[in-house]
Amino acid sequence: MLETDGLHVDRIREDFPILQRKINGRRLVYIDNAATTQKPRQVIDALVDFYSNHNSNVHRSVHTLGEEATAAYEGARGKVAGFIRCRPSEVVFTRGTTESINLVRFAWGPKHLSEGDTMAVTLMEHHSNIVPWQLLAAERRAKLEYVGLQKDGTLDMEGLEKLLAESPKLLAFSHSSNVLGSINDVASICAKARKAGVTTLVDAAQSVPHMSVDVSEIGCDFLAFSGHKMLAPTGIGVLYAKKKLLEDMDPFQGGGEMIHEVFLDHSTWNEVPEKFEAGTVNIADAVGLGAAVDYLSSLGMDAVRSHDVALVKYAMDVFRPQSDVKIYGPSDASQRGGVVSFNVADIHPHDLATILDGEGIAIRSGHRCAQPLMKWLDVAATSRASFYVYNSFDDVDALNEGIKKARSVFKL
Repeated sequence: MLETDGLHVDRIREDFPILQRKINGRRLVYIDNAATTQKPRQVIDALVDFYSNHNSNVHRSVHTLGEEATAAYEGARGKVAGFIRCRPSEVVFTRGTTESINLVRFAWGPKHLSEGDTMAVTLMEHHSNIVPWQLLAAERRAKLEYVGLQKDGTLDMEGLEKLLAESPKLLAFSHSSNVLGSINDVASICAKARKAGVTTLVDAAQSVPHMSVDVSEIGCDFLAFSGHKMLAPTGIGVLYAKKKLLEDMDPFQGGGEMIHEVFLDHSTWNEVPEKFEAGTVNIADAVGLGAAVDYLSSLGMDAVRSHDVALVKYAMDVFRPQSDVKIYGPSDASQRGGVVSFNVADIHPHDLATILDGEGIAIRSGHRCAQPLMKWLDVAATSRASFYVYNSFDDVDALNEGIKKARSVFKL
């Protein structure tokens, strides 16, 4: 039986139809989960059931289908709220992490940022947590500062505290890096920011799928994540925000369902979170997200986390003795998410990924939407293996054999 301390992988794999595929005649080894995850039958069945039996618009019709669709959609919101431990009214459905962050940029930013003000992000951020703030800073004639990193890929906490002492209006930072795997102590950072009067936004795209996340313990003002990185469909995500903030913010978009009343010269807004969900929402994929939450909850997020740590430790133990393999990020697997970024000798990551694909192995190569971080690492790109609940040690072994094949191709 394939298992770690946390999960029975062979049983889990049976839930994922795509893992039965052969790629180039070989077993699919899918270790590109930080980009997107595969979907279990339970999520796929939830989508089919919704469209087959309950499809209707929500919050509008009193007929049976309308009531069923609304109950399913709001039921999914309730499941998400329970998963991250907040009130349903603090869960706004979006298209994903990127839209969630941009919602804050447009709905919170102009009201709270003035000329000469400062915002702060870190060097480990995904472009989705850099570019919106660059745009907002340019629009408001504000400054965007960066928190640096230490040699091991962890945050420079001394530099962070110095920056917080300057009272930036916003600190936006990732819970776990999609490149380095570094896990930041979000509760401690948010506490320091709160003491300094700084609003916080946590990019949790790489953490909510992999570990227990309690926004009440973290103490952040905003938190964003995507469904497709946690077994759910693409096109659905979440913005958590404290209710008082949502009530104070202006609407993100105008249209149906986000209004209370419309007059010729003005309009008033619906209660939160509907205030930020204009038009026909992504009903079926929200239902799919709810099914994904059910699936992960049945596994137990502590078990998911233990599984990640075991796989990352095993992978790093396999690679460390190989002198031509360079691993990036913290050396302690317990300080990382389910991510191992590396380079092999002078083999370009794209070439390595192509050779591995020939062996049925799917990894990520490139700058990973983190070009400032790549410049800090002094590389153009890296390769990345990222693990999830259906991966096990045999996938790491397959990756290692694929790397040997790449060495033979390049005669290294």
